[in-house]
Amino acid sequence: MKARSYPSSPIRLALPDVTLCAVTSVNVKATVRALSASLEQVAFADCMLFTDVPVQPEHPGIRVVPIDHLDSAAAYSKFLLSELVRHVETSHCLVVQWDGHVLDARRWRPEFLEYDYIGATWPQFDDGHDVGNGGFSLRSRRLMEACQALDFISGHPEDVAICRTNRAFLEARGIRFAPRALADLFAAERAADVGTTFGFHGVFNMPRIMDNEAFWEAYRSLDNRSSLRPDFLGLLKSLRGGRRGLARSLRMIADRAYDIARG
Repeated sequence: MKARSYPSSPIRLALPDVTLCAVTSVNVKATVRALSASLEQVAFADCMLFTDVPVQPEHPGIRVVPIDHLDSAAAYSKFLLSELVRHVETSHCLVVQWDGHVLDARRWRPEFLEYDYIGATWPQFDDGHDVGNGGFSLRSRRLMEACQALDFISGHPEDVAICRTNRAFLEARGIRFAPRALADLFAAERAADVGTTFGFHGVFNMPRIMDNEAFWEAYRSLDNRSSLRPDFLGLLKSLRGGRRGLARSLRMIADRAYDIARG
């Protein structure tokens, strides 16, 4: 399964100071896909999948680290804020989720590593604290250590806790957040352009970077579809014109009805 924007060169970008990480108890197959997509283009110092689900990734570069079951999104946030730092030995960690990965390694900029946190910008904030989204984010070990301080206000979502709730606290301790212009070159979510960024986050972006067959394969592997809810109608529209578009749209509608009924 390949995103359309993957470069054809077999030469991978070397990032020996960055560890690739994903943490999840759901959508593990799709998360493995995202990690594999990133590893196709980048040679990281290490790649760890933290999960309680028994899984044997086909990609030899993915190392599975067993953890306790994460029973909520809040538990995910707590793990990232409190536990992840114990496993990362490099200066930086690239955190990805099932719906985000490296798009084009040729768009990497060395200055990304000059900052302690960089993620896709949040267009809903206009107070300058708009960097950013944690679903595809580069964060330094120094930042993760600062989040262990007794005065750090832990919360959920973890990216909001870092980038908004505790931003002044962290900046007072020398933590540097990337400026908006650089963040918009690093990753796209609700803002920026997937045609110009190093990576992306958000299921709503997936039909734009991969063909319908690849998206459908990723969709069918999901065991938790809650992150699709805000963009459900847009995803339906993106599938409508593709091969077997009507049948797949009807399947998604049926799945949505099932999820609602199940609560």
